[in-house]
Amino acid sequence: MADIQHYDVLIIGGGTGGLAVAAALKRARPQLRTAVVEPKATHDYQPGWTLVGGGVMAIEKTRRPMADFMPTAWVKDAVAEFQPRSSEVLLASGQRLGYDQLVVAAGLQLDWQRVEGLQDALGRDGVTSNYRGDLAPYTWQCIQNFRGGRALFTQPPMPIKCAGAPQKVLYLAADVWRRRAVAADLHFFTQGGAMFGVPLYAKALDGVMAGYGAAPHFGHNLVAVDGARREATFERADGCGRVTERYDFLHVMPPQSAPDVIKSSPLADAAGWVEVDRSSLRHVRYDNVFALGDCASTPNAKTAAAIRKQFPVLVANLLAARDGKPVVASYDGYGGCPLTVERGKVLLAEFCYDGRVVSTLPLDPAKPHRLYWWMKTTLFPWMYWHVILRGRDWKHPAHIPYGG
Repeated sequence: MADIQHYDVLIIGGGTGGLAVAAALKRARPQLRTAVVEPKATHDYQPGWTLVGGGVMAIEKTRRPMADFMPTAWVKDAVAEFQPRSSEVLLASGQRLGYDQLVVAAGLQLDWQRVEGLQDALGRDGVTSNYRGDLAPYTWQCIQNFRGGRALFTQPPMPIKCAGAPQKVLYLAADVWRRRAVAADLHFFTQGGAMFGVPLYAKALDGVMAGYGAAPHFGHNLVAVDGARREATFERADGCGRVTERYDFLHVMPPQSAPDVIKSSPLADAAGWVEVDRSSLRHVRYDNVFALGDCASTPNAKTAAAIRKQFPVLVANLLAARDGKPVVASYDGYGGCPLTVERGKVLLAEFCYDGRVVSTLPLDPAKPHRLYWWMKTTLFPWMYWHVILRGRDWKHPAHIPYGG
């Protein structure tokens, strides 16, 4: 048997969380033997895909070479199996890697196949999704070519990443069509029971929906798409069966879940996520394992804003554990969602665990502002590439309102 390559810290995933942790560790302890396991050659700024779909940002601005942001050893492979009892991982290539400490930042998976007919319908005849970078430009094409009719926007059951995304595209599209006097019959179908999980923001978004004449349909989960007939079928949460809706334009947010490799591992909780303490981000059963971002079991919004607050906590606790000291740094569940309610205005929803509303700036948190539009389109992308991915922690203010 070949020798097992061993690392002081092994990081699974070269997304936002993995690169931020790797860069922060490099800065704090350059002598550590650290590696990132990531098969992709490029890194995507996924929060920008909504702007691409709204005709605000070019898709080329959202993608850069992974090598430009890889601060440590890069294992260009994927994990096939977690073996925490022996502190090893098995890679898809068959290679084994050992570690003293493991950081799991593997994101989540988009389960397109769970909606019957969706994969065949995507990318043509007005069916699109900003959750795929290659389809975001098609979203804008569809919005520009729309000449009127029924426009449907869907959101699956939680948990999902960037829960505001299916609303953002609705508002940007509705704003374009209103400015062009295009007659659009707007409908938003969500499995949830409100426009947002925090009542203050849900009430504000009810007003935005009413302003566009858009109809919300709560307790509706998309289960099938018939592209040839231009029909979408929804399962009703009230037990009244299914309902089929005709569409001329359909934007779909796919069902989502933890990666299969995590679901089948000893690291998973009952729902399949990496089971960590919600404050320390340390695994509840394996002391040398930490996790952050979308794959973690923490009950917070799955956004880049959360990672911005999580990675300094994780790094501090990982190094404390390494030094035999108490793990005391604490993540408060902060998340931020900049909701583009129209071109030029954003409602910045900020909140912590249990829906506690917070606000970074002294502005009414329930009102859209032009300043937040500048932050969403200019400041946040700059922060992403130059601050978060470089593992830099801005201590003040306490919350940087970086959003997804």
